[in-house]
Amino acid sequence: MAPNPLAPWVEKYRPIILEDVVGNEGIVERLKILAKDGNVPNIILSGPPGCGKTTSIWCLANELLGDKVKVGVMELNASDERGIDVVRNKIKTFAQQKVTLPAGKHKIIILDEADSMTDGAQQALRRTMELHSNTTRFALACNQSEKNYCDAQLLARLQQVCQLENINADEKGLQMILFTAQGDMRQALNNLQATVNAYGYVNLENVLKVCDEPHPQLMIKMLTLCAEKKFFESVSIMHEFCRLGYSPEDIVSTLFRVAKTLELPPNIQEKMRLEFIKKIAECHVKLIQGLTTKLQLSRLIADLCQADPND
Repeated sequence: MAPNPLAPWVEKYRPIILEDVVGNEGIVERLKILAKDGNVPNIILSGPPGCGKTTSIWCLANELLGDKVKVGVMELNASDERGIDVVRNKIKTFAQQKVTLPAGKHKIIILDEADSMTDGAQQALRRTMELHSNTTRFALACNQSEKNYCDAQLLARLQQVCQLENINADEKGLQMILFTAQGDMRQALNNLQATVNAYGYVNLENVLKVCDEPHPQLMIKMLTLCAEKKFFESVSIMHEFCRLGYSPEDIVSTLFRVAKTLELPPNIQEKMRLEFIKKIAECHVKLIQGLTTKLQLSRLIADLCQADPND
C-alpha cells in the first residue's frame, strides 16, 4: 500500500524493517540477529523520546510475524492507564488469546514508557510474563537515558526526506532544525514539515519562526558582548528576549545549548566557553528552584561579564 501523502512525515517515513532504522547501530544489529534466529527474549530499550525505541520493536515484529503483525502485536502507549487493572485486563487478556502465528514465533506486547507504571502494575506484569512465557514476549520502552541521535544521523535522514519531498532547504536551515530537535528524530521531522507547510522554504529564519526559539545569532552576539565586558549592551539583548515573550527557562536553556554546541567568535576561547557554561548552569538551577524573574537574567549577564577563565 502506498503511503498517505497527507500523513505526518514522522509516520510517512517511519521505518518498516530494521534495515531502515537510523542510529544505534549496535542495538539494531542485535535485533537483526534476533529477527533472523526467531528466538526473541523479553526486551528493555531505554532512551529519550524520538530515538526509535518503539519503532525498532515494530520493525522487529514486522520481520518476525509478517502479515500476522496486526493480530500478533499489542502496543500500550503513553496515553493509556498504567495501573494494575490494565495488566489484569488488557495485557493478560491479550496474552491468553490464541492467535495463529508462523511456527516458533510469539505474540509481542509493547509497553511504551514502562518506567511510569505503578509498583502494583509492575508486580502484576512480572507474574503475567512468567505465566505466558511460552506464547508471549514483552518489549519495554523506558525514557530514562540520554542516548540521543547524533547530528550526522539526523541530518542524513532530513536530507533524504527533503529529496523525496522535493523540498528547498539550505544548510543553515537544516542545521537549525538539528539545533532545535536536540537529538529527537520525531521532533526534527515535525519541525521540518511544519516549516515547509508554513513557508515552503527551509532556512534559518523560517525554522526559528516555526519553532519559536530565541535567535541563536543574537545569543552569540550577547555572549560576545559579555566577553568584552559590555554589560549594558548585552543585558539589553537579554531584556529584548523577555519583551518578545520568551520564558526565562527557554532563554537560559537555549543559551546553554548555544554556548555548548555552536561556534563562537575567536575572542571566546575554550576556557571562557567553559566558564560561561558554568555560569549559565548555575542560573538554570536558580530558575528550576522558582526564581524566574528578569532580575535573575540580569544577574546572569553580570556574572558572564565578570567571568574570568583564569580564576
